[in-house]
Amino acid sequence: MSTRKELRQAYREMQFRKGVFQLRNLRNNKLFIGRSMDLDRAWNSLRLQLMTGTHANEALQRDWQQQNGEDFVYEIVEVLKESNDPQVDHQQEIKTLEKLVLMELQPYGDKGYHQPPK
Repeated sequence: MSTRKELRQAYREMQFRKGVFQLRNLRNNKLFIGRSMDLDRAWNSLRLQLMTGTHANEALQRDWQQQNGEDFVYEIVEVLKESNDPQVDHQQEIKTLEKLVLMELQPYGDKGYHQPPK
């Protein structure tokens, strides 16, 4: 049987899929792009915020409430390649990846829930 200390250590050593996701509204094809250090948990967190009315993006929150959460699809867009190199800043890598996805998909105006970059 494992001790609590061993279980904590095992959890710390687990590697989660990191990267960029999108939430797509199937009714109007608008996209919300986000990033996460744990893509498998990101949908639960995002959905909880939207269900409780606490998501920071007002337009996305409004559409979610008007549609009762129906016709939204969570999709993983890019997964960051794992690296055991301690010099790699995974947070920065994901931010860069998100910027690239935003540049490619342009989820602004009628195409998305983001404000255009200045």
